[in-house]
Amino acid sequence: MPMRKKTARKPPPAPAAAAAAVAGQEAAPKRRRGRIPGNTRDNLLKAAIKTFAEQGFDGTPVQRISRVARSNDRMLYYYFDSKEKLFTEVLETIYRQMWDAESALALDFSDPVGALRRVIDFTMDHYLSHPEMVTLLNTENLHKGRHVSKSRKLREVSSPALELTARILDAGVKKGLFRSGVSPRHLYVSILALNYFYVSNRYTLSAFLGTDLLEADNLRDWRDWVADAVLRSVRK
Repeated sequence: MPMRKKTARKPPPAPAAAAAAVAGQEAAPKRRRGRIPGNTRDNLLKAAIKTFAEQGFDGTPVQRISRVARSNDRMLYYYFDSKEKLFTEVLETIYRQMWDAESALALDFSDPVGALRRVIDFTMDHYLSHPEMVTLLNTENLHKGRHVSKSRKLREVSSPALELTARILDAGVKKGLFRSGVSPRHLYVSILALNYFYVSNRYTLSAFLGTDLLEADNLRDWRDWVADAVLRSVRK
């Protein structure tokens, strides 16, 4: 009976070589069809802003956010840990976007009245052009600020906004236009509140008052009224 020739077995790869092979496979994954190009984390965050604004916090499963981002739940949890932390970052992001836009106004502090008027107009414009912000803040207020109260980043946004308001007030006082002793926080909250309430309640108030609050003439009149009310509160 003929002898069967033995085939020599290849030695197992060294640990370093095996690790390099695995790393090479992970570094070049197959591209999934339909995936949105770009940063996965940013895509998930943008999808979360959109989806939370449409469905609310309680009505939004993480699977829907992953689907809108064309990603997967594993990546969502990898970057954000939990749905709660993702929603907190959504809120931080919309506040940061508003401050970034406000800080880019390049205000003329030699004209404090004009600078204050620009901040008032900007606030209304931002709420109107970012309806998702109004919806998300309404949602968070329903939760009594449960998520934003845990944020360590919001002070990084609110402090510069208050400093900007204080700078406008100081410029007006030095020019003899504004009275001294006005609280920057009270002034800033007044501007936010007068514009936010008008935009966030526009549908119910329009029905209640029998007029479209976003109709051009109504909107212009409200802008003028807010500017007049705010300026009267600070003038000497």
